[in-house]
Amino acid sequence: MFLRTLEPFRELRDLENRLQKMMPKPTESNVAGFSPTVNTREGDYAYHIEVDLPGVKKDDIHVEVKENRLTISGERKTKEEVKDEDYYRVESSYGKFERSFALPDNVDAENVSASSEDGVLEVVLPKKERSAETKKVEVK
Repeated sequence: MFLRTLEPFRELRDLENRLQKMMPKPTESNVAGFSPTVNTREGDYAYHIEVDLPGVKKDDIHVEVKENRLTISGERKTKEEVKDEDYYRVESSYGKFERSFALPDNVDAENVSASSEDGVLEVVLPKKERSAETKKVEVK
């Protein structure tokens, strides 16, 4: 006769552990509360990434392309408090942020450009030119 210990919640714990492993770990931007929204689109000649960064100065934004990965980071700094006034509600979030994107193989990383206007950062990722010619390969 075999004795088996009854563990009614074991399967639930195992499922919870598997789900936890699938979820990304919180980053500093998630903890700090400021994670900018991003729109991406593809045109005929380039990919475009638009990042909403209201109140972030150009000098506080960093864009880097390294090993087929685009990383946008920076900081939305806290505004100076007005000493003579009490805030009833503060919904704005501040702090450091970082967003990374895996780039397709056809991105021309040497010619990536970025501009910031009206609180929106636009990163343009040009596509590499495709060769129009067909190359014949000799079989030896």
